[in-house]
Amino acid sequence: MHRIFTTSFASVYPLYLAKVERKGRTKAELDETIRWLTGFDDRALAAQIDSGSTFEQFFAAADLNPGVAGITGVVCGVRVEEIEDPLMRRIRYLDKLVDELARGKALEKVLRAR
Repeated sequence: MHRIFTTSFASVYPLYLAKVERKGRTKAELDETIRWLTGFDDRALAAQIDSGSTFEQFFAAADLNPGVAGITGVVCGVRVEEIEDPLMRRIRYLDKLVDELARGKALEKVLRAR
């Protein structure tokens, strides 16, 4: 089992937030991106953060957007669409979306034009 699976989402969320804010993006945009991917509403996302859910628990509770098939590219030197482990692929989907947001990609494009 990879260490990230048992890492709390709440401990990584501030890092995601710092990354996007350094590039001029907002918490609202980050949260919208996470909600798009996971199907969580504001209350459910806050509950996941407050409860200290691990990434494994976080994604077990999520209802992934059907548009995730459109998330392609490289994260940490690995093509997202080629990752075998379903949980690791989901985590990398999130990483890829956060990277795109931080790089200044239009939110509509990050969210795969809904």
